[in-house]
Amino acid sequence: MTEEARALAAAATLGLDVDVTRHGPVSSLAEAATARGVEPHQIVKTMVVRVSEGEHVFVLVPGDREIAWPKLRALLGVNRLTMASAEAAYDVTGYVRGTITPLGSRTPLRVVADASIEGLVSLGAGAPGVAITVDAAALVAALAATVADVTDPPD
Repeated sequence: MTEEARALAAAATLGLDVDVTRHGPVSSLAEAATARGVEPHQIVKTMVVRVSEGEHVFVLVPGDREIAWPKLRALLGVNRLTMASAEAAYDVTGYVRGTITPLGSRTPLRVVADASIEGLVSLGAGAPGVAITVDAAALVAALAATVADVTDPPD
């Protein structure tokens, strides 16, 4: 099963109603938003964060925001967090960076979704140039995500 098929199968298993968008390579958030027919804030980045040896979490972040590390550390009750390396993220999820999605991950991970994620959102679907558009509330519910303010607003 391809990575894309795995992500889409997971979405179906979770009962998510998704629209699939396929587009060519993009080099910026603005290009990705245009290719997907959404606004930059509607793109959701799936970040793999290392909590401790052998423990990772997904953090869902709007495209125009960055993780607020102090907020995320406080939420998770830890003093130190790091982004997973590309290799570690692949080992944990089965997806290469730039295509990572919380859907169909090789290893089930807790999901933290930033509180600003709402409405229709677009996120990676496991393969380059493939994304899904889905209702944020349905996605958060299906993933049993913890919703919290874990990002800083755009500049």
